[in-house]
Amino acid sequence: MNLHEYQGKELLSSFGVRIQRGIVAHNAKEAVDAAKQLTAETGTGWHVIKAQIHAGGRGKGGGVKLAKNLQEVEELAGQIIGMNLVTPQTSAEGKKVHQVLIAEDVYYPGDNEPEEYYMSVLLNRGTGKNMIMYSTEGGMDIEQVAEETPHLIFTEEVDPALGLLPFQARRVAFNLGLSGAAFKEMTKFVSALYTAYVKSDASLFEINPVLKTSDDKIMAVDSKVTLDDNALYRHRDLAELRDLREENPIEVEAGSLGLNYVDLDGNVGCMVNGAGLAMATMDLIKQAGGDPANFLDVGGTADAARVEAAFNIILKDPNVKAILINIFGGIVRCDRVAQGVIDAYKNIGNISVPIIVRLQGTNADIAKELIDNSGLDVLSATEFQEAADKVQEVLS
Repeated sequence: MNLHEYQGKELLSSFGVRIQRGIVAHNAKEAVDAAKQLTAETGTGWHVIKAQIHAGGRGKGGGVKLAKNLQEVEELAGQIIGMNLVTPQTSAEGKKVHQVLIAEDVYYPGDNEPEEYYMSVLLNRGTGKNMIMYSTEGGMDIEQVAEETPHLIFTEEVDPALGLLPFQARRVAFNLGLSGAAFKEMTKFVSALYTAYVKSDASLFEINPVLKTSDDKIMAVDSKVTLDDNALYRHRDLAELRDLREENPIEVEAGSLGLNYVDLDGNVGCMVNGAGLAMATMDLIKQAGGDPANFLDVGGTADAARVEAAFNIILKDPNVKAILINIFGGIVRCDRVAQGVIDAYKNIGNISVPIIVRLQGTNADIAKELIDNSGLDVLSATEFQEAADKVQEVLS
């Protein structure tokens, strides 16, 4: 589950991470009120208007602006709220902006020049350890830094059983070239950031940039936070931060029905039981000359109601030209699935795309007989290659 920048910053702040302070606004008037309040609390004269969507690269799309007075705050907030913001991480249609963060200006003049760093905390699946990735090249796309100057990216692996040790936090600060007050600030920042990552059961904390201000304070100017869905039952307060407007509506609906669904860009809808078999089915579709339109795992209880719900979800995608149902009957009997397909087909009616059903496992022979004798426009198969050939046939 992704959080908005302002939500991520609030979470970080609760664990003692210094943040660029800000207030959320949903319209231009609220933006002006937020700017006034922020000035009273922080003394900031300028304000940063930041679109709140679940995508990076907002500044490149015009979603981050600097306002030097209240009139500009009102004008810029009015322009950004309601716009469809297109960034390198959105589709061509972009994402609609429903709210903005009015943030304080933290690039104020002082004894030293401000400096920007990159920092993230995530799991290194190869080693089974948490990893702090950081770089002196903050404010840039980390992919670009990795490609052009990989020697400027550092990593610090942390054993989950031991936690982040003090010498590791100091090594991060040292590799970033810090000294004096900034060095001490960075060690505190890194320790608090790692604690926030662990305590919130996150899968990613990304701060780009981490800023060293002109008076040697270290703070998070941005935040990208992804929480582990499987751990949300332990964080009811964080689960309530979910913004369904930012998610694919079909995926949201599928989730509410208990279906594991991921929307893709292809032309062949998939209905499979089991994640491994679903991945293999997607490979099968590619080999047959098609492209999977979705990942859909109906689970081990593929009864008539569940199959009908899966049909309705798949058919919401106008790009689907065929549907491949691939069920291995282990926990569930194939004949029950076949009857579910038949019942769902009759209940929905007017399914205009070809359907290929491959059922293998318990009572597969009975299932094939049910499909073949149903009188419906459904093609049955028992072997993987046979299903692939029929997918290829209907697509051509």
